[in-house]
Amino acid sequence: MTTRHVPKTGRSEPLTRLPDPPKPPDSMQQLPHVSNAYVILSDYFRSDTDVFVGGDGYLCYDADDIRRAPRPDCLVAFRVAVPPAMITDANGYMISEVGKPPDFVLEVASESTGRRDYTVKREMYASYQVREQWRFDHTGGRYHDAPLAGDRLVDGRRYVPISIVSEPGGLLRGTSEVLGLELHWDRGMLRFWDPASEEYLPDLTEAKAQRDAAEERVRQLESELRRLQPGN
Repeated sequence: MTTRHVPKTGRSEPLTRLPDPPKPPDSMQQLPHVSNAYVILSDYFRSDTDVFVGGDGYLCYDADDIRRAPRPDCLVAFRVAVPPAMITDANGYMISEVGKPPDFVLEVASESTGRRDYTVKREMYASYQVREQWRFDHTGGRYHDAPLAGDRLVDGRRYVPISIVSEPGGLLRGTSEVLGLELHWDRGMLRFWDPASEEYLPDLTEAKAQRDAAEERVRQLESELRRLQPGN
C-alpha cells in the first residue's frame, strides 16, 4: 500500500473547487443516518474553529485522484490549517491543499455501495492516512460486513479493527479515540455517546426539545419573579 507525504499549508486563497460527485441510486436509504451524524457532530464541534465536519463530496489527494476518489458520507478533520468554511466552499476535501488528511470518516451502508465501503474504500482511506474509518449498517449487516465496525490506523499505513462490544438488548458499541466518543448501533440507529457527560449527544429532534424545555423554564421563572415583585 502506497502512502503519500502531506504538505503543510497556511494558504488563504480559495481552494480548488471540486465537481459534484454522482449520487448512488439508493441514496435515500442513507440520507436519515448521514444527515443525523452530520448534524450531531457539527453541533458537538461547533465551538472549535479549526475542526471541519463535512461529507458527501470527494476525498482525494489532488485533482488527479478524482476518477478513483472515495466519497465519505461524513468526515471530521481536526487542526486544519485553513478555515473550515473554505473546505465547504471547495465542495470536497483535497488533502494536498488542506494540508492533512481527515481524522475520521464514516460510511453508511446502502445496497449499491455497501461492499465497496469495507473493501476498496477501506484500503483507500488507509493509503490516505485517515486515522479512523467507521462503518454503520442500519440493516444489521445486510450490506456491510457488520452492523457497526471501525478501523484504526497503525504505523501510519495499515488498519486494525476497533473492538466492538455487544451489550444486552442488541446494542453494539465501539470507541473512537479521535472523536473522544463512543459510536453505538442501537435498534438500527447510529448514536454518539459522550463518556465525559455519560449522555448521548442529542440529535436534531432531541436538541430542539431540550431548547424548548429550557425556554419554558425561563418563562416560568420570569413569571414567578413578576408575581413576587411588590405591588403584584
